Amino acid sequence: MKNGKWVSSNRVCCFLLLPPACCRLPPASRRLVLLSCAPMKTRRLMIVAGEPSGDAHAASLVTALREAEPETTFEFFGATGPLMRAAGVDTTVNSDDLAIMGLLEVGRIISKFWRAYKLLKQAAHTQKPDAVILVDWPEFNLRLARALHRDGLKVIYYISPQLWAWRSYRTRNIRRDVDLLLSILPFEKDWYAEEGIDHVEYVGHPLAGEVKAGFNRAEFCRQTKLEAKLPITSLLPGSRRKEVERILPPMLEAAALISAKRPDIQFVVVVAPSRTSDEIRDIVRAQRATPEPLPSCLHIFSGESRDALASSDVAAIASGTATLEAAILGTPMVIVYKESTVNWNTLGRLINVDHFGLVNLVAGERVVTELMQGDFNGEMLAAELLSLLEAKRNQAVRNRLHEVARQLGDGGASERAAEHILAALPKVADLQAGLLKQI
Repeated sequence: MKNGKWVSSNRVCCFLLLPPACCRLPPASRRLVLLSCAPMKTRRLMIVAGEPSGDAHAASLVTALREAEPETTFEFFGATGPLMRAAGVDTTVNSDDLAIMGLLEVGRIISKFWRAYKLLKQAAHTQKPDAVILVDWPEFNLRLARALHRDGLKVIYYISPQLWAWRSYRTRNIRRDVDLLLSILPFEKDWYAEEGIDHVEYVGHPLAGEVKAGFNRAEFCRQTKLEAKLPITSLLPGSRRKEVERILPPMLEAAALISAKRPDIQFVVVVAPSRTSDEIRDIVRAQRATPEPLPSCLHIFSGESRDALASSDVAAIASGTATLEAAILGTPMVIVYKESTVNWNTLGRLINVDHFGLVNLVAGERVVTELMQGDFNGEMLAAELLSLLEAKRNQAVRNRLHEVARQLGDGGASERAAEHILAALPKVADLQAGLLKQI
């Protein structure tokens, strides 16, 4: 009741039938006495992801949270990509255009980041979520964590920043601003323990047990008009625009060199969900103007990367999540990356690990070849891919990748993450009891 009128709200009214003697009513009378209007089982969670991989992991987490407490109504809002929006997360900030890297790139759109930061802070203060879940995206999320934790909000960080690789001094941010850190790589919990941080739980990698091809090689070749009996090489140049512009040209150069020696090899350029086929065609068109003729069989594929990888004999992949997909599927690969000279000479010097690729980091050794920056050119990539196509080496790498996949676990990371998150929150029943005491 408000201002003399009944208004709808997310509440359940509780009634009790009292005995006549207790309420001094005539014996024939019965009265339903309103004791309280306790809230329904509702949780409001803010969730922030800024890159395609984070968007996918956050969407899976949202589904897992709902399945873990089916009797609870969840209200999600935050910074979303397309998969989070499809999972029912309300958009405070659209993060589709914020997934970039590098000093120059960030500098050009710094106003967008600042606007997103302010909008998310305001939304958190207005909607007062039970917790804020930050997914990867450390350059943005660690700053947001500091502001929101300082304001009294519970902060949960899903997918640990790779502080063991570079800028380890940021452990102070985790210690001060994060209430619960959920890690996805098997060595991370021990690394944080050595840094004196114990509010860390290892949940396994979200891709483990989840990466499966939608169809077999024969069906993939039928859809792409490739020949199933001939070798297939997939090229995955990344998900960010600048990545693709820097990485795809040397990949195409390698394809041209390989084709000159092995015209039977077919090539597939895999388009990331955040990119378009037209962007890829523009780069391919520009590459056709170079002296090296491109392969006659070069297919641009906009479907699931895992379908292309599972059907490929070998692949060249931009360093990132897709390399783990390939490892789980057992596809031999070369990991590549190329940054702007400015970024490489500044940010690149802060990296303090022996390996760049996640596959090699998990394995603790060089399982697959990495070609980074100056080592990444068409000639070197062509030589590595041709070597990987040799049957003996190809099978040896496949066997080793299966071992790496086993190290990542059997699946269920999203479900375990959901369990830890719910355990860190007040139980809905306790919240209701607290409200009843106030009445």
